[in-house]
Amino acid sequence: MPTTPKDPATDQRPEGHAPPSLLSETGHSSQETEFFNPTPPGYRKGHHKYVVVLGTVMSGLGKGIFSSSIAKLLKDKRLSVAPIKMEGYLNIDSGTLNPYRHGEVFVLDDGLETDMDLGTYERMLDQALTRDSFTTSGQVFRKVLDKERHGGYLGRDVQMIPHVTGEVKYQLRQLAMKQNADVVFVEVGGTVGDYENAFYIEALRELAYEEGPNSVCFVALTYVIEPRALGEQKSKAAQLGLKKLMETGVHPHIIACRARNPVTESAIQKIAMFSNVPVQRVFSMHDRKSIYTIPDAMREAGLDREILSLLELHSRVDQANEDRQREKWRQFVTKLTGPRRYKVRLGITGKYAMLRDAYASIEKALEHAAAHLSAEIDTQWIDTTELDPSQKHVGALMQGLHAVIVPGGFGHRGTEGKIAAVRHCREHGLPYLGICLGFQMAVVDYARHVCGLSDAGSSEFNPDTPHPVIDLLPEQKKIEGLGGNMRLGGKDVKITPGTLAAFLFEGAPQVRQRFRHRYEVDPRYIERLEQHGLVFSGRHPDQPIMQVLELPTKQHPYFVGTQFHPEFTSRPLAPSPLFMGLVAAAIRLAYPDEPQDNLPARWRIPVIENPKPVGAPPDLTPAQ
Repeated sequence: MPTTPKDPATDQRPEGHAPPSLLSETGHSSQETEFFNPTPPGYRKGHHKYVVVLGTVMSGLGKGIFSSSIAKLLKDKRLSVAPIKMEGYLNIDSGTLNPYRHGEVFVLDDGLETDMDLGTYERMLDQALTRDSFTTSGQVFRKVLDKERHGGYLGRDVQMIPHVTGEVKYQLRQLAMKQNADVVFVEVGGTVGDYENAFYIEALRELAYEEGPNSVCFVALTYVIEPRALGEQKSKAAQLGLKKLMETGVHPHIIACRARNPVTESAIQKIAMFSNVPVQRVFSMHDRKSIYTIPDAMREAGLDREILSLLELHSRVDQANEDRQREKWRQFVTKLTGPRRYKVRLGITGKYAMLRDAYASIEKALEHAAAHLSAEIDTQWIDTTELDPSQKHVGALMQGLHAVIVPGGFGHRGTEGKIAAVRHCREHGLPYLGICLGFQMAVVDYARHVCGLSDAGSSEFNPDTPHPVIDLLPEQKKIEGLGGNMRLGGKDVKITPGTLAAFLFEGAPQVRQRFRHRYEVDPRYIERLEQHGLVFSGRHPDQPIMQVLELPTKQHPYFVGTQFHPEFTSRPLAPSPLFMGLVAAAIRLAYPDEPQDNLPARWRIPVIENPKPVGAPPDLTPAQ
């Protein structure tokens, strides 16, 4: 097999000799052994442990929720955890997937477009992930083929086993080393029995064999059905799903049973007996009010202790830190599950209103803010594709709402409905938060109905619009290829002092937020928009790229748009300031006679005069 690169500390080559190339290393290596165990240089076998989460019976069981909840429990014990999601599809990333097929596209700080499970991990762990935490079959096959073309497997016919599975094992070990992880949490997308994820499962079986005892813990999620006609739980489907998993050579150590109601003791005993898993390791993961209650339920069931025992990790636990983190989480869950002081109605206007997973991070950001402000939010979903842009129709739909969110999106469908919704909020003092496309539609509305540019628009939807207030910047137009001209990932945002944005971000001169868009406010229109009262309170630090807009609170209680996605960085214990401000403004509207002092001081939005327009920066060189 090809030898691994030499460790510089042990490399005995004479000084001045260049390290061998991949081809020369391959040429001097033996191909006689059938063991293919690629390992990064310096990897410590036995130090890094692995928890593998697999699904049976059906997809969508909540593997990411289970995995992230267990990972949180171990992180609370001051163990270093590194999650990774392995998807079976051939796409290189999730950027081009239709939300109707795969839910929300979540963007990491380094710009990788992933699926929504990565958002669950970040929120649960309060940990920013990197592209090392997400892979697809397309990525794996690309790496194998690139290595083959560069001579990495000379003398061998490249096969699914051992080369593709070897690449998977190498990637997991590399992640463990890069993040110095005590435990790597591996979530395999899809369901056991799918063709597309079979090589992942085989690779993980091999990993367990190669790493040795007490190194890999397998968790199987299964589904316990409860037909309404029968009125009782049936475990046969779960048993057959587990049988399918065991046929691959993987025997689970822990089983999580998804169900509508708590799984009965009888069903648990049947599943335990069928799978050779002790009863105390079979967990009822039934429907709950919030996913944030699951870590405590797992702790009470002793699952964290079972995993520590299986992986021999008890000696690495910091009990004092666990107690501190547990108390912080308990306070949040108490707010989350306890009675609420306020009730507000909030509208979300988007073209994927029939699929909530398309706006998963927005829902979670609202959940965080509502818990901290003791507000019960009644969310109303408004499909902008069926929205008549007339103000009479929009006004009827928004009757009784206390706040509105216009979320991001791509494509022309539903945009006129969004513009009409923005206008209604602006003219009627309805608290408004526009995100990405919602920011752009707010600019179009203001240009049309305040600045007098009645035919203003976005060149994304009408390339021939005479006033493209939203447009690709010139340098972006030169970039070809799908996704090539996207601004993706974490970027710095310069905040203008004395604005609502400055209040929300506690006076921070600069914040880091996550972006996913192509189109910008055309710099030629910035001065005109500002002269008519629109405030750009967040900008690119060096380029004429507008990133936050607002109206002074003296004119409007809360009117904010962001080119970035604040929902991606909201956390249970640290909710997004923009969502906190929106919910606080909604409470003020819903309870006008309530003294503002009843709100936490941090979220009593002050009256802000219109700051002096800054205008476009002198240097109008488009961003690179």
